[in-house]
Amino acid sequence: MNAKMLYFLLTTLPQVMPNSMQTDLVELYCGSGNFTIPLSQIFRRVFATEVVKDSIHTLQETIQSHNITNITLARLNAQESIAALCRQREFFRLKDVDLDSFDFGAILIDPPRSGVGDEAMLEFIARFRVIVYISCAPQTLCDDLRVLKRTHTIHTLALFEQFPYTHHIESICILTR
Repeated sequence: MNAKMLYFLLTTLPQVMPNSMQTDLVELYCGSGNFTIPLSQIFRRVFATEVVKDSIHTLQETIQSHNITNITLARLNAQESIAALCRQREFFRLKDVDLDSFDFGAILIDPPRSGVGDEAMLEFIARFRVIVYISCAPQTLCDDLRVLKRTHTIHTLALFEQFPYTHHIESICILTR
């Protein structure tokens, strides 16, 4: 993530979602919180999930050191997150989290280079009014968009050259239903 990507998100999302401060964001693949922390400023609450323990630990330390109170973390992979959010399964790791108290208006996904790729997961993602898809692989983004465009329209697409002189391109795609 670079400053231009962050600026893009923080200025574009409030235009797409003028009521973002009255709604909540769910984030899959949150990592160490590069997007979680800044986006917590423009959403009422953020429910962020990640499977890597070290990343969750780093994000917890950052949240505590900055006294951020509107982020709820869960150590869950994407499939577990969906099972929890669809109330298909209860997780001990969520025993203190009231998922019913959230009013999710948007989802942010930042999947690995392989993309989401799973049709059931993409159909779950398509339940949200606004989808923010961050990708480091344009081809897998295009593959996933074939499913997401059944229900959503691309509102904004931006490309970022985060790694000059390489073939890697970062992109942010904001879709709306």
